[in-house]
Amino acid sequence: MASYEPKIVGFLCNWCTYAGADLAGTSRMQYPPNMRPIRVMCSSAVDSVYILRALLEGADGVFIGGCHPGDCHYVSGNYKARRRMVLFNSVMKSLGLDTDRVWLRWISAAEGRKFADTITEMTGHLSKKGPSAFKEKWEV
Repeated sequence: MASYEPKIVGFLCNWCTYAGADLAGTSRMQYPPNMRPIRVMCSSAVDSVYILRALLEGADGVFIGGCHPGDCHYVSGNYKARRRMVLFNSVMKSLGLDTDRVWLRWISAAEGRKFADTITEMTGHLSKKGPSAFKEKWEV
């Protein structure tokens, strides 16, 4: 399973995490190319349906990146995202699904290294877990 390359869908806040990813890239920091980034205006814009859709379409993990609490461009959007993830994880657990395939992290525009390290960590974590059975389990 060591050669397995997970697919990660990343929802990145335009103001912080996307800018942090950009900093990591322009600074030539090395991290795995497994994440497909999707720029959203705020982490609160990531609806639970988007996460489920990504998993159903074959993603092995979903990464949501937002501004640090208290620093949201939209005042309290990241608090809304955090509440949504608590509810989402509760639903996932009640269905017997793996909650550690969905990560919510706060990464600012100045934290390119933290972004690179987080994506590296998530890729390694998902590589050890192997492919997600979510798609096969919930085929519609």
